[in-house]
Amino acid sequence: MRRSNLGRADSVVNVEIFPDALILGQSLAMEILAGVTEGAAAGRRYLLGCPGGRSLKSTYDALGELAAAAQADLSGVVIVMMDNYVLPDGRGAFTHCDDEAHYSCRRFALREIRDVLNVGLSAQRQVPLQNVWLPDPAEPAAYDRQIAQAGGVDLFLTASGASDGHVAFNAPPAPADSRTRIITLAETTRRDNLGTFPEFESLDEVPRHGVSVGVETIIELSRQVVLVIHGAHKAPAVARLAACSDYTSDWPASLIFRAIGGRVLLDESAAVGLGNN
Repeated sequence: MRRSNLGRADSVVNVEIFPDALILGQSLAMEILAGVTEGAAAGRRYLLGCPGGRSLKSTYDALGELAAAAQADLSGVVIVMMDNYVLPDGRGAFTHCDDEAHYSCRRFALREIRDVLNVGLSAQRQVPLQNVWLPDPAEPAAYDRQIAQAGGVDLFLTASGASDGHVAFNAPPAPADSRTRIITLAETTRRDNLGTFPEFESLDEVPRHGVSVGVETIIELSRQVVLVIHGAHKAPAVARLAACSDYTSDWPASLIFRAIGGRVLLDESAAVGLGNN
């Protein structure tokens, strides 16, 4: 691993650069497991903020392998999902998409995160089903209260959209004071999600609305935030982030400049976007 930084003297974000996404995921997974173990020893839950999609897959996979090898106790882990697609209910409100839809973030949370973390663990050491949280489209604001009442997210894992820097479903312009809410999805975000969920055959199949945490939700309700970006296709996104020195609504991933303990984790191919940094 090598190190760099972003920002200016009064607003510096540490950057850690790994050879590839697998090594990045292994390092981050070790950090998460250490936090989970510390929390379990203290008798408290560990809230892990999670995006769906590809960016954190190597981390989830590595965390599952490490937990199984150590026979770790994950029963106190709470998977705090960032968002989910929603559909009009025909009565002027919205409801979660079908849990079995290939693009469902609840489906992703259960199959690609919870099931992966629980492999090899006895039932009493597994992440319980009730510890998978998603915002309720019928009452989005309740999600922020739920997180706050639980003491906040211990570590919020975030990723950046390739074309617009979206975090969760927050696309430009994303207000700094935004909280969990129903969002009309930007076309740039919907196009990015054609890659995230390859079973979409056209843009017309991508839902137009989502329920999502806001920028302020992440910044104010997290003890630590990590932004993970890897892959050569994300190098331009890293370059755009490197041009920021504070939060700008035109590039929501720049929330990392205001997050407590904010760090950026890159692989070498994405780090090309740093230029000479």
